[in-house]
This record gives sequence, C-alpha cells and structure tokens, in this order.
Amino acid sequence: MKCQKFEVNFVSYDGKYPCLCFGTLVLSLNGKNITFPSSCLSSGGSTYFTNDYAESHVERGSWSISDWPEGWPECAKRQAEDVVNSFVSEGCCGGCL
Repeated sequence: MKCQKFEVNFVSYDGKYPCLCFGTLVLSLNGKNITFPSSCLSSGGSTYFTNDYAESHVERGSWSISDWPEGWPECAKRQAEDVVNSFVSEGCCGGCL
C-alpha cells in the first residue's frame, strides 16, 4: 500500500528541564493543529550511576513518539518524529535521576 503525502509541521512543545519528556506536543497535520497526549515523547538517551551511585551520567538521544493521537496516519509517523527532533533538544535531561 502506497502512503499519501502529508504536511507535518511543528507548532509547540512545553516540556522543560529538568523533565523534558513531560510536556504537551502540538503538531500540524495538513494545516490542522493536533495536540498529542501528555508526555508522549520517549527519550533515546539514558541515565545511569557509577562508583556505587557516587556519580550520575546523562546521555542525550533522539526523541521518539510513544503515544499518538487517535487517527494520526501511520504514514506520517516517521515524518512527525523527524519534525520533533528538528525542534526539540535531544532527550534525556537527567530529570529522572
């Protein structure tokens, strides 16, 4: 099955340090603003401790969208993630530590 062409644009994201992944994402799909479920972003980064929990480390990574609004076209999902990663700072700020 061939996918149709979609226009996906960044509108806003209000997640902030120290918890970048807790925010509300708004993208436009073919000119219509769509609000995503709260905390829909998943970080490609990670956090960990070393030296018996004496030192914490944060590694940043690209975002993926883990919770999609109802009706979001499958063919537009990769494009949406590319748009998010163009506008939202790489994930894993360490707020979960």
